[in-house]
Amino acid sequence: MPRPANYNKTVDDCLTISMTKLKEWEYLKRGCKSGVISWSRNGDTHSKINIEVSFLEFEKYIVLNYIASGEPKNYKVKIIEVPSNLGKGYLYYFKCPVTHKLCRKLYLDSGMFLHRTAFNMIYEKQTESKKWRSLTAVFDKAFVPDAVYSERYKKYFKTHYSGKPTKRYLKLEKRIKLADSFPSGTLERLMIM
Repeated sequence: MPRPANYNKTVDDCLTISMTKLKEWEYLKRGCKSGVISWSRNGDTHSKINIEVSFLEFEKYIVLNYIASGEPKNYKVKIIEVPSNLGKGYLYYFKCPVTHKLCRKLYLDSGMFLHRTAFNMIYEKQTESKKWRSLTAVFDKAFVPDAVYSERYKKYFKTHYSGKPTKRYLKLEKRIKLADSFPSGTLERLMIM
Protein backbone atom coordinates (compact mmCIF):
# COMPACT_ATOMS: atom_id res chain seq x y z
CA MET A 1 0.00 0.00 0.00
CA PRO A 2 1.46 3.40 -0.97
CA ARG A 3 2.33 5.95 1.63
CA PRO A 4 -0.15 8.85 1.82
CA ALA A 5 1.04 12.06 0.22
CA ASN A 6 2.58 14.61 2.55
CA TYR A 7 2.21 17.88 0.65
CA ASN A 8 2.76 21.37 1.94
CA LYS A 9 -0.29 23.54 2.42
CA THR A 10 -1.60 24.96 -0.85
CA VAL A 11 -2.30 28.63 -1.49
CA ASP A 12 -5.89 27.75 -2.45
CA ASP A 13 -6.64 26.88 1.19
CA CYS A 14 -5.75 30.34 2.54
CA LEU A 15 -7.47 33.66 3.00
CA THR A 16 -5.84 36.34 0.85
CA ILE A 17 -5.55 40.09 0.57
CA SER A 18 -5.10 41.09 -3.05
CA MET A 19 -3.65 44.32 -4.42
CA THR A 20 -6.05 44.00 -7.38
CA LYS A 21 -9.05 44.00 -5.04
CA LEU A 22 -7.71 46.96 -3.03
CA LYS A 23 -7.45 48.92 -6.27
CA GLU A 24 -10.94 47.80 -7.33
CA TRP A 25 -12.36 48.92 -3.98
CA GLU A 26 -10.59 52.30 -4.43
CA TYR A 27 -8.25 52.02 -1.46
CA LEU A 28 -5.28 53.02 -3.66
CA LYS A 29 -6.16 56.69 -3.96
CA ARG A 30 -4.26 59.55 -2.34
CA GLY A 31 -5.05 59.93 1.34
CA CYS A 32 -6.02 57.60 4.17
CA LYS A 33 -8.92 55.20 4.04
CA SER A 34 -10.08 52.49 6.42
CA GLY A 35 -12.54 49.67 6.09
CA VAL A 36 -13.29 46.00 6.63
CA ILE A 37 -12.47 43.05 4.41
CA SER A 38 -14.63 39.99 4.97
CA TRP A 39 -14.60 36.46 3.59
CA SER A 40 -17.73 34.40 3.22
CA ARG A 41 -18.78 30.93 2.17
CA ASN A 42 -22.30 30.22 0.90
CA GLY A 43 -23.35 33.72 1.93
CA ASP A 44 -22.20 33.33 5.55
CA THR A 45 -19.33 35.58 6.65
CA HIS A 46 -16.68 33.54 8.45
CA SER A 47 -13.77 36.00 8.76
CA LYS A 48 -13.26 39.76 8.97
CA ILE A 49 -10.24 42.03 9.13
CA ASN A 50 -9.99 45.77 9.72
CA ILE A 51 -7.64 47.57 7.35
CA GLU A 52 -6.34 51.09 7.14
CA VAL A 53 -4.58 52.16 3.95
CA SER A 54 -2.31 55.19 4.06
CA PHE A 55 -1.57 56.17 0.49
CA LEU A 56 0.45 59.35 0.73
CA GLU A 57 3.13 60.61 -1.62
CA PHE A 58 6.00 59.95 0.78
CA GLU A 59 4.65 56.80 2.50
CA LYS A 60 2.36 54.00 1.41
CA TYR A 61 1.32 51.15 3.69
CA ILE A 62 -1.60 49.07 4.89
CA VAL A 63 -2.29 48.40 8.58
CA LEU A 64 -3.90 45.03 9.30
CA ASN A 65 -5.87 44.75 12.54
CA TYR A 66 -7.55 41.44 13.45
CA ILE A 67 -7.73 38.62 15.96
CA ALA A 68 -6.13 35.25 15.13
CA SER A 69 -6.50 32.29 17.51
CA GLY A 70 -7.66 34.63 20.27
CA GLU A 71 -4.56 36.82 19.97
CA PRO A 72 -4.89 40.39 18.64
CA LYS A 73 -2.69 41.25 15.63
CA ASN A 74 -1.83 44.74 14.42
CA TYR A 75 1.01 45.36 11.97
CA LYS A 76 2.01 47.37 8.90
CA VAL A 77 2.77 46.08 5.43
CA LYS A 78 4.52 48.50 3.09
CA ILE A 79 3.11 49.20 -0.36
CA ILE A 80 5.80 49.69 -3.01
CA GLU A 81 5.16 51.71 -6.16
CA VAL A 82 6.96 50.47 -9.30
CA PRO A 83 6.77 52.24 -12.68
CA SER A 84 4.95 50.20 -15.33
CA ASN A 85 7.08 48.71 -18.09
CA LEU A 86 4.65 50.28 -20.57
CA GLY A 87 5.61 53.75 -19.37
CA LYS A 88 2.07 54.58 -18.24
CA GLY A 89 1.31 54.68 -14.55
CA TYR A 90 2.52 52.48 -11.72
CA LEU A 91 2.11 48.97 -10.39
CA TYR A 92 1.67 48.46 -6.65
CA TYR A 93 3.07 45.59 -4.60
CA PHE A 94 3.03 44.52 -0.97
CA LYS A 95 6.47 44.17 0.63
CA CYS A 96 6.30 41.09 2.83
CA PRO A 97 7.38 41.98 6.40
CA VAL A 98 9.21 38.65 6.81
CA THR A 99 10.70 37.70 3.41
CA HIS A 100 10.91 41.30 2.07
CA LYS A 101 9.71 39.99 -1.29
CA LEU A 102 7.32 42.00 -3.44
CA CYS A 103 3.97 40.34 -4.10
CA ARG A 104 0.47 41.13 -5.30
CA LYS A 105 -1.23 38.82 -2.76
CA LEU A 106 -0.72 38.17 0.93
CA TYR A 107 -1.74 34.78 2.34
CA LEU A 108 -2.93 34.05 5.89
CA ASP A 109 -1.25 31.17 7.69
CA SER A 110 0.00 30.85 11.27
CA GLY A 111 -1.88 34.02 12.15
CA MET A 112 -0.08 36.44 9.76
CA PHE A 113 -0.64 37.69 6.24
CA LEU A 114 2.65 37.13 4.38
CA HIS A 115 4.16 36.17 1.03
CA ARG A 116 3.47 32.50 0.16
CA THR A 117 7.14 31.51 0.38
CA ALA A 118 7.22 32.52 4.06
CA PHE A 119 5.04 29.47 4.76
CA ASN A 120 6.61 27.15 2.16
CA MET A 121 3.27 26.92 0.33
CA ILE A 122 2.74 25.47 -3.11
CA TYR A 123 0.07 25.75 -5.81
CA GLU A 124 -2.61 23.08 -6.17
CA LYS A 125 -1.30 22.20 -9.64
CA GLN A 126 2.04 21.18 -8.13
CA THR A 127 0.39 18.36 -6.15
CA GLU A 128 -1.07 16.67 -9.24
CA SER A 129 0.60 13.61 -10.71
CA LYS A 130 2.28 13.70 -14.11
CA LYS A 131 -0.46 11.50 -15.59
CA TRP A 132 -3.23 13.71 -14.22
CA ARG A 133 -1.54 16.85 -15.62
CA SER A 134 -1.30 15.27 -19.07
CA LEU A 135 -4.99 14.24 -18.92
CA THR A 136 -5.93 17.76 -17.87
CA ALA A 137 -3.99 19.17 -20.83
CA VAL A 138 -5.97 16.96 -23.21
CA PHE A 139 -9.29 17.88 -21.58
CA ASP A 140 -8.42 21.59 -21.84
CA LYS A 141 -7.74 21.20 -25.57
CA ALA A 142 -10.76 18.99 -26.29
CA PHE A 143 -13.31 21.15 -24.46
CA VAL A 144 -14.06 24.64 -25.69
CA PRO A 145 -15.31 26.77 -22.79
CA ASP A 146 -18.47 28.78 -23.30
CA ALA A 147 -16.41 31.93 -22.74
CA VAL A 148 -14.56 31.29 -26.02
CA TYR A 149 -17.80 31.02 -27.99
CA SER A 150 -19.39 33.99 -26.25
CA GLU A 151 -16.33 36.15 -27.00
CA ARG A 152 -16.18 34.95 -30.61
CA TYR A 153 -19.86 35.68 -31.27
CA LYS A 154 -20.16 39.01 -29.42
CA LYS A 155 -22.30 41.62 -31.10
CA TYR A 156 -19.47 43.95 -32.20
CA PHE A 157 -16.62 41.45 -32.45
CA LYS A 158 -14.25 42.41 -35.28
CA THR A 159 -13.08 39.47 -37.33
CA HIS A 160 -11.17 41.56 -39.87
CA TYR A 161 -9.40 44.91 -39.89
CA SER A 162 -8.19 46.50 -43.16
CA GLY A 163 -8.99 43.26 -44.95
CA LYS A 164 -6.82 41.12 -42.66
CA PRO A 165 -8.10 38.80 -39.91
CA THR A 166 -7.45 40.16 -36.42
CA LYS A 167 -5.09 38.34 -34.03
CA ARG A 168 -7.87 37.84 -31.53
CA TYR A 169 -10.13 36.27 -34.17
CA LEU A 170 -7.34 33.94 -35.34
CA LYS A 171 -6.57 32.88 -31.76
CA LEU A 172 -10.22 32.01 -31.03
CA GLU A 173 -10.66 30.19 -34.34
CA LYS A 174 -7.50 28.16 -33.69
CA ARG A 175 -8.84 27.18 -30.25
CA ILE A 176 -12.20 26.08 -31.71
CA LYS A 177 -10.60 24.14 -34.60
CA LEU A 178 -8.25 22.34 -32.20
CA ALA A 179 -11.21 21.13 -30.12
CA ASP A 180 -13.08 20.05 -33.27
CA SER A 181 -10.05 18.05 -34.47
CA PHE A 182 -10.41 15.50 -31.66
CA PRO A 183 -12.36 12.44 -32.86
CA SER A 184 -15.67 11.75 -31.19
CA GLY A 185 -15.35 9.49 -28.19
CA THR A 186 -11.87 10.74 -27.22
CA LEU A 187 -13.07 12.07 -23.91
CA GLU A 188 -15.03 8.91 -23.10
CA ARG A 189 -11.94 6.77 -23.74
CA LEU A 190 -9.87 9.02 -21.48
CA MET A 191 -12.44 8.79 -18.70
CA ILE A 192 -12.25 4.97 -18.78
CA MET A 193 -8.43 4.95 -18.38
